[in-house]
Amino acid sequence: MQKYELQGKSVLLTGGAGFLGKAVRRELERRNVANVLIPRSSTHDLRVPSVCAEVVQGIDLVIHLAARVGGIGLNREKPGELFFDNIVMGVHLMEAARRAGVKRFLTIGTICAYPKYTPVPFTESELWNGYPEETNAPYGVAKKALLVMGQAYKAQYGFDASYVLPVNLYGPEDNFDPESSHVIPALIKKVYDVQSFGLKELNCWGDGSPTREFLYVDDAARGIVAAAERLHTAEPVNLGAGFEISIRDLMATVARLMGYGGDIVWDTSKPNGQPRRCLDVTRAQELLKWKARVDFEEGLQRTIAWYREHALPVTRPDW
Repeated sequence: MQKYELQGKSVLLTGGAGFLGKAVRRELERRNVANVLIPRSSTHDLRVPSVCAEVVQGIDLVIHLAARVGGIGLNREKPGELFFDNIVMGVHLMEAARRAGVKRFLTIGTICAYPKYTPVPFTESELWNGYPEETNAPYGVAKKALLVMGQAYKAQYGFDASYVLPVNLYGPEDNFDPESSHVIPALIKKVYDVQSFGLKELNCWGDGSPTREFLYVDDAARGIVAAAERLHTAEPVNLGAGFEISIRDLMATVARLMGYGGDIVWDTSKPNGQPRRCLDVTRAQELLKWKARVDFEEGLQRTIAWYREHALPVTRPDW
């Protein structure tokens, strides 16, 4: 199908002020997009239908990145809020876009939507073959429901809705708040704080056995913009780096790159999360002509260097 030309278009980029959103905006600007509208949650609550109707006026393309998301701690503490906020934002926004005659709508899903015991590497055809890992199921199911909505709207209304599933992201400007951060920023802050206090022991959740795949934020942004240009199917498409690493090996790598030589203690009373995560990215390579470029250790070094310059106040570990 013909490539969708972004130059001169008006794009609504929800979540555009966030970690991934900033990278996507930079990528859109490289395509000479005429106008990128970024609604801020402080002034535009996308859970409200009238607000969604307002922000889609005059828009050619919606890239729906906005999400309420966090690590295991937040998912355990506020599963109801995570389900409600994520599903309601997407439902109202897509309906408003359809009514307003928006030409294209790209939803950014989540790897948390995959079943807990999905065969590795995850292929898109496995998305419905089981229930997500319990800790983050409310968030994952809410986001997966938007895939169904897009497919239903394409079938009934001819609405040009697409859906991509990025793997775990990392990079400079990530969220390092220990209450809501994901694993890489959480580990970087742990090591930084332990080093700041001169401690020789670091405590990590679980047993370190789960595996994860990590995609550098700029690579993810390139994939998302490639999907905005090239993806016209309603079927989901994975965005990943094509490798996996155990949390134990990840911790060892972060410690080595940061010069930490103390003990690492694993708290097995804490949950591990999903056992394995690694995506099959064949469909993305074929349909989007895209693949990840940034080497994992290079990306980690960039992220660590950024955090050393922008570190949060150190907190003494309480274990």
